Amino acid sequence: MDNEARYGDEPTYIVEAPHSRGMSLDEYQQCALETAVYPEEYNIVYPALGMAGEAGEVADKVKKVIRDGNADFTPIKCEEIAMEIGDVMWCCAVLADRIGYRLDTIARMNNRKLKSRQLRGKLGGSGDNR
Repeated sequence: MDNEARYGDEPTYIVEAPHSRGMSLDEYQQCALETAVYPEEYNIVYPALGMAGEAGEVADKVKKVIRDGNADFTPIKCEEIAMEIGDVMWCCAVLADRIGYRLDTIARMNNRKLKSRQLRGKLGGSGDNR
């Protein structure tokens, strides 16, 4: 029997060393686009629907840890959730490209929006233009 870790036995997809540079959002987006295989006529609809479905899978994993695991977010359960978050990211990366945006640009836009709300005391509440 080999000593290689298997998915579900222990965290296996943690690929970064503690002090590594990591991957930029734009680098990730380029990698995601290399695996974007679906009918071209659905180039916006497919990743948008995928985002909703994958976000539901994230929520479902969290729900099941609460329901079945006594809210014990073990390293294995956290890895499973992280893997689903990665699927959401893939959909975001592909959809962003399909509407003409880089992920880095979207991240900056979102940060600017949230900082503005924070400065104006509008982080709480609802509505896009607060």
